[in-house]
Amino acid sequence: MLGVARQLQRSLVLVKLKRPGSSRFRLIDTSGLSGFQPPRFYTSAGSLQKTCSTWFSNIPVNTAMTAGCRLTARPHRWMRVGAVLRGQTEFITTNSRLYVIQNRTFGNRASSAGFPGEDGGDSAGSGGEESGGDEGAPQMTALTPMMVPEVFPNVPLIAVSRNPVFPRFIKIIEVKNKVLMELLRRKVRLAQPYAGVFLKKDDNNESDVVESLDAIYSTGTFVQIHEMQDLGDKLRMIVMGHRRIQITRQLDVEPEEEGTSPVWSEPELESQSKVRRKGKRSRKDQTGSLTEHPELQPLPFSNILMVEVDNVQHEQFTVTEEVKALTAEIVKTIRDIIALNPLYRESVLQMMQAGQRVVDNPIYLSDMGAALTGAESHELQDVLEETNIPKRLYKALSLLKKEYELSKLQQRLGREVEEKIKQTHRKYLLQEQLKIIKKELGLEKEDKEAIEEKFRERLKDLTVPQHIMDVINEELNKLGLLDNHSSEFNVTRNYLDWLTSMPWGTNSEENLSLERAKEVLEEDHYGMDDVKKRILEFIAVSQLRGSTQGKILCFYGPPGVGKTSIARSIARALNRQYFRFSVGGMTDVAEIKGHRRTYVGAMPGKIIQCLKKTKTENPLVLIDEVDKMGRGYQGDPSSALLELLDPEQNANFLDHYLDVPVDLSKVLFICTANVIDTIPEPLRDRMEMINVSGYVAQEKLAIAERYLVPQLRFLCGLTEEKAAISSDALSLLIRQYCRESGVRNLQKQVEKVFRKVAFCIVSGEQTTVTVTPENLQKYVGKPLFTVDRMYNVTPPGVAMGLAWTALGGSTIFIETSLRRPSGGADIKGEGSLEITGQLGDVMKESAKIASTFARSFLMTKESENHFLINSHLHLHVPEGATPKDGPSAGCTIVTALLSLATNQPVRQNVAMTGEVSLTGKILPVGGIKEKTIAARRAGVTCIILPAENKKDFSDLPDYITEGLEIHFVDHYSQIYPIGAAGEVLHPPQDP
Repeated sequence: MLGVARQLQRSLVLVKLKRPGSSRFRLIDTSGLSGFQPPRFYTSAGSLQKTCSTWFSNIPVNTAMTAGCRLTARPHRWMRVGAVLRGQTEFITTNSRLYVIQNRTFGNRASSAGFPGEDGGDSAGSGGEESGGDEGAPQMTALTPMMVPEVFPNVPLIAVSRNPVFPRFIKIIEVKNKVLMELLRRKVRLAQPYAGVFLKKDDNNESDVVESLDAIYSTGTFVQIHEMQDLGDKLRMIVMGHRRIQITRQLDVEPEEEGTSPVWSEPELESQSKVRRKGKRSRKDQTGSLTEHPELQPLPFSNILMVEVDNVQHEQFTVTEEVKALTAEIVKTIRDIIALNPLYRESVLQMMQAGQRVVDNPIYLSDMGAALTGAESHELQDVLEETNIPKRLYKALSLLKKEYELSKLQQRLGREVEEKIKQTHRKYLLQEQLKIIKKELGLEKEDKEAIEEKFRERLKDLTVPQHIMDVINEELNKLGLLDNHSSEFNVTRNYLDWLTSMPWGTNSEENLSLERAKEVLEEDHYGMDDVKKRILEFIAVSQLRGSTQGKILCFYGPPGVGKTSIARSIARALNRQYFRFSVGGMTDVAEIKGHRRTYVGAMPGKIIQCLKKTKTENPLVLIDEVDKMGRGYQGDPSSALLELLDPEQNANFLDHYLDVPVDLSKVLFICTANVIDTIPEPLRDRMEMINVSGYVAQEKLAIAERYLVPQLRFLCGLTEEKAAISSDALSLLIRQYCRESGVRNLQKQVEKVFRKVAFCIVSGEQTTVTVTPENLQKYVGKPLFTVDRMYNVTPPGVAMGLAWTALGGSTIFIETSLRRPSGGADIKGEGSLEITGQLGDVMKESAKIASTFARSFLMTKESENHFLINSHLHLHVPEGATPKDGPSAGCTIVTALLSLATNQPVRQNVAMTGEVSLTGKILPVGGIKEKTIAARRAGVTCIILPAENKKDFSDLPDYITEGLEIHFVDHYSQIYPIGAAGEVLHPPQDP
């Protein structure tokens, strides 16, 4: 027994105490033992649960408790006991039936550390228990530090984001993956509270598990789970890093076999008290709890939960002068950071262990320096992977220097903000004093009274709907109860300001005279008969009804044709207020429907702003560029326009800011677009589409003479006597400088002429100037277009087509050539077709279809001609820098190929357009007016169009179609005789 007593005096000797009459043992830590007193049971928080009087009767209880420790009721494993035995050596030595001494020393390695405030050499423990406490609280497993094995090859894999875990540092990790949670629970129950923590390469990946080892860095940290809190849907763990590890391979996880007794099961203790049973479960309860946690299912193939790892050893190093210098600089930088930002002081104190000199350990110092910074994840991982200690110190120092510079910047910004706040506070105090002085002198009313009086005054002459008035009164009452300096006061005041600024019941008196409206429209714009006719119809309907209603119109056409300016003229003709806003590039729904009042700086949408600005309920609103709306994470503005432009819904339009119904049924909406293909179909269905086509040369000349020349001459400060432009000069200007469909460029060129004329007059060179075709080049420079077409005479293999663009129509030439003949006359091979000219997918498919049809068509005409079958051809569409797409060049490509195969040029001054099918059918196309204008401008006298486009051609005015030979075809066999020029120049090369 003396040997027992001697062992009890040693530190870290574990004693198993047997329960009287039982073969099971209880475990008591005898560290620092100076006697024996039976321990009490304690929770992890150190609160008393139960005395040992049920086990050892008539023994006084007086124990001391170490924080975070408790006595276990599960004797099958070694457990740490939170009591110190005092003064009972004789009792133990004389009652050997109560104990068994295990000659085993517990604790971590010499370099290990426990929680902050604990001794580094605490006795070991394994497994864990539920903490005592209130029922329903999260299950807590407090795991005491145990001896960490030097080699532990198989560990669960926990993938973390942003910050890796460094050795000897503590980190809180939350795990939400169900399979990984169950695996960690099982490892803890098996007294293996270890894991490998690895950093994910993608910081945006929030998953706890990875599908491939390539998703994580191979170097991580071997950690010990010190405490685990089970929250049901996730595990919250406190882990401590111990050493660096590296993944060698992936392991499979086998589920627990059904029916196997759990490692932690034990018989129910008959002597447990009622209080003890709250914290401990009986065998029956424990068995039932197994069914509450689902068994670990077979691992999905895509998840990696277990890996095999090897320890990563750092390279041997000696403490050289360089290492000492780096160490000293790191310590100095940490002190500088703490001096600049006191928040780091607490972090440093938590990282440093009591009694340990950090500066004496370069390994720990480098990890501490990196962990202290908020560097990027890949930079921290670089420090973790570095095995050369001097290099690791240097990298940690670099990160600390960056953190130091950031701290200096934060300090400077903090001083500037503090100084600004002081000035603002001083100004505020002076303003408040001034208010009080004015109030005492009777020079100023109370703010709330003045504000309410202002709002009431606005509503005097308005016919406000009752439901709107109820909201206004409610907000005014609310305003009276709020403090003037509260944020809610300003929000409410701004809201009332918008509500009382709306034109409730206010309408502008409309012009219902057709003569007056027609006069205004003709005064501002030439042509555009479809638009003018539709507006006059609107006025006629309003005149018959005696009231006006809103409409939704959409003008679409090339740029510069007057879509926006005609809307302003319509507003003047109808005597309505005009408001314009553009939705081109808009990606935020709030621009249309407003922001909610809870946001700082919230304001209504554009429509409500329009009503406030125009001060009427029936303005004309122009929504420009509806075909160029964007879509972003804030929503889809085109969908928000659906409610706004729906006549059935906009009578009760609800803005997010006002949050009250607003009647928009009297508003005339006009939208503009260049193309309608990009407008969503539901939105297009709600609008009445009116095409505003491009202008021909005659229309441009009339617009220039009637509108542009007088207007621009006045803007340049000239008179008709001093400056004039002849009609011939304008025609030449249109033909050689301004070929686009609109007149915007023509306006720029005319303005350029008048600017130069003004310079000549002011400089004294001339007193009066008349611009003629002879001197036009002096004022506008060299012509941009010297020829109307690329080929005056088309050679074999070249055909002229017609194309449509957003700028209008244009002529397009299809060129074909023999790239490489086949091997010989006797060798028959499959030919090929190479296509160039930056063509789109649709046009490439059209070229392939045309090639196939041309081969079959040629065989029907000339059965001995195998040119298209055996030859390697090249098809090119000039102006390769311009993207081209569409099916309308199909018949032109067929004509060019047949012309090359027969070596017969296409008839001169013939242009064609139409999609060709695989069997030769000619299908309808769009842009007939623009294409006809382009053909006329290029001097074409014969145009071949699809038969189904005859209705579109018949709508064109006579001055466009006059002098043109038009052929409507529905099959290519009708085009072939029209396009033939005559006899073959020489026999085609037959491969």
